[in-house]
Amino acid sequence: MAAAHKNKTLAALLAALLGGLGAHRFYLFGKKDLRAWIYVLLFPLSVFAGFLAALVIGLTPDDKWDARFNPHSGRASHSGWAVILLVILTFALGSTAVIAVLARMLDLYLTGGAYG
Repeated sequence: MAAAHKNKTLAALLAALLGGLGAHRFYLFGKKDLRAWIYVLLFPLSVFAGFLAALVIGLTPDDKWDARFNPHSGRASHSGWAVILLVILTFALGSTAVIAVLARMLDLYLTGGAYG
């Protein structure tokens, strides 16, 4: 019996949208993955980790992806434009979130939060 095929596009989408909750780790490694549960416990910090995971997953070449996650599935991954668009969207959302957090921290540090 062939092992279940792990879809790279779905893993990147889960990491981009629900990475803060470790959804991509649950998809790839199952419910017993300790790192996925750490994501759930440290939700605010793990949002940024989810963005980074989506970038790493999306930019992994298909042959390396299959060697790691689909060695016995009998199928080959063929990522298309959807993964590229997810990587671009993730980079845009992640960089916007980092800039927003830095701006708020500087506001609090320099003005004591007087402007919001």
